[in-house]
Amino acid sequence: MVNFTMHTPETAPDGSKALLEYANQNFGFIPNLFRGMAESPALLKGYLDLFTAFGNTQLSETERQIILMTSNRINGCTYCMAAHTKISRGSNVADDVIDALRNNTAIADNKLEALRQFCITVVESRGWPTEAQLEAFFAAGYTRETVLEVILGSALKMLSNYTNHIVQTPLDEVFQADAWTA
Repeated sequence: MVNFTMHTPETAPDGSKALLEYANQNFGFIPNLFRGMAESPALLKGYLDLFTAFGNTQLSETERQIILMTSNRINGCTYCMAAHTKISRGSNVADDVIDALRNNTAIADNKLEALRQFCITVVESRGWPTEAQLEAFFAAGYTRETVLEVILGSALKMLSNYTNHIVQTPLDEVFQADAWTA
């Protein structure tokens, strides 16, 4: 088995040192995901840039977490499911929405459920929704902009989910209470 290093600012390649320090300043710790990504400064920078871009979408925090957690569940990422459960709770995402996302059950709010279903479609079809699926998404009140933002969020999670699978990222202590298994 290939072992990857969980870098610190002291052990990381030069291009990752400042990014890890930035994470520590902004999150209060360096998540193990970032420590594993630090082996590739380009990956870590790309992930942080996409994370920032996704946070600047027109979507609400609840909608962003629906996209992220749905992608995490489909990709079977235990690390990201735990992390985003914690993030969702801290961002006041409703408990019933978090539970639905963790358990792959319908969200009671029809518009939010339409978002969850469309995200499933995008991830599982690898970006090939049918015309009918697009029309159903628009009928729920979403826009062409939202379609593209679902792609952005799904791409963000592909970077972290695949990294966690390959690196076998250990779950940070702060996320332990929200551990999740498929």
